[in-house]
Amino acid sequence: MPPSAVKTISDLIQWQYAKIISGSAINDKKNYGFVMERFKKLQKGEIFWNEIREYVKEQEKKGECIFCGRKEKMTQDHLFPRDFNGPNDEKNIAWMCRSCNSSKGKRRLYEFWTMTRGLKSAKYDIPRIAEGKYLKLLYEAMKNAGMLDLDIEKIRSDVCPGCDLKDLCKKEDSEGKLSPLCLDGVATLCFRQK
Repeated sequence: MPPSAVKTISDLIQWQYAKIISGSAINDKKNYGFVMERFKKLQKGEIFWNEIREYVKEQEKKGECIFCGRKEKMTQDHLFPRDFNGPNDEKNIAWMCRSCNSSKGKRRLYEFWTMTRGLKSAKYDIPRIAEGKYLKLLYEAMKNAGMLDLDIEKIRSDVCPGCDLKDLCKKEDSEGKLSPLCLDGVATLCFRQK
């Protein structure tokens, strides 16, 4: 569960991205002080993400699976599945080996990671390129749909009742709590509106 400072979908996206920054800077996504400092700077606009970072990282690892690092039998995958109206553009496409692509199937990124490794792992262990691209994609989609300001009460009343991830949330004891699975659930609504 994120700290009390994380109150909205926008905050949750920035919190997850602050952990990516922490992982890159000090190799520790769980360093609360460092993550909180970066989170606050992201909120204030003192630091910001840009499209180029994940692109550069992806080019550095060209021909390598973003999940396992294998270099053979590479395929392209939509991080947010086309079955959920995920866009067919470079912001949503990543290279992965056929095995990881097959394992991920038609699941959204946090859903996939939670189902295979648990919610705690989805909060801290998703590889940087995959999660960075995904968060930027979701931020843009939710901003365009006017959903960045959704708080947990609004999510509980408007999103959770019809969300297809509620069984997974229940299994992970995150039902009604703000978690990365909320990002998948809210993004599903955003992409369905298109």
